[in-house]
Amino acid sequence: MSEQIEGRNAVLEAFRSGKCVDKLFVLDRCQDGPVRTIIREARKKDTIINFVQKERLDQLSETGAHQGVIAQVAAYEYSTVEDILNKAKEKGEAPFIFLLDDIEDPHNLGAIIRTANLAGAHGVIIPKRHAAGLTSTVAKTSAGALNYTPVAKVSNLGQTIEELKKEGMWFVCADMGGDLMYNLNLTGPMGVVIGNEGEGVSRLVKEKCDFVAAIPMKGDIDSLNASVAAGILAYEVVRQRMK
Repeated sequence: MSEQIEGRNAVLEAFRSGKCVDKLFVLDRCQDGPVRTIIREARKKDTIINFVQKERLDQLSETGAHQGVIAQVAAYEYSTVEDILNKAKEKGEAPFIFLLDDIEDPHNLGAIIRTANLAGAHGVIIPKRHAAGLTSTVAKTSAGALNYTPVAKVSNLGQTIEELKKEGMWFVCADMGGDLMYNLNLTGPMGVVIGNEGEGVSRLVKEKCDFVAAIPMKGDIDSLNASVAAGILAYEVVRQRMK
């Protein structure tokens, strides 16, 4: 599946054929019939629509013939949260899920999916907005893990946490201001929440977490790469589960 589709007919066909379009970029204030049809199809699929200036479209374009519309298509199909929970049930294991709060770097997303697979997590949940989608870069960086680890996309991460709490899950997020991760009980059905590369976990999402875990750091700088933090915290969950 192509990662980027340009041109009115090609983009419209992508929607009508059922391809998973992560984002649609449309020339701002363009009101002609074909573009309105594309926008209508995008809204049916709840695709994120960005209305931008021609200069932005020219920057994004790989063909130079975008005709005012560019669609960014997922390289892999998304799963659902229910799919992830069912995978845990099929294995007879307590759910272990990664939730990513606005991870925007596709290399970080791919690396986290790889870690999730190796740590035995049942899936990864990402938000629709302000986050990297399942691009070919993510697939490559995951080193094949994307073929085995389901990724679900949700409209509201905080709401999803609330819904999963009703299923008996607990949630831990990584944050410098938390309790030392070794002192927390991270056994049982667990969701590991990792925040944005620059801002960390957002306040609203952090407030919904049951635990805030601090990773011990002894160096001269005060933060870890998001994918490294995800690996460290995930393997503390693995260690406690093994005990």
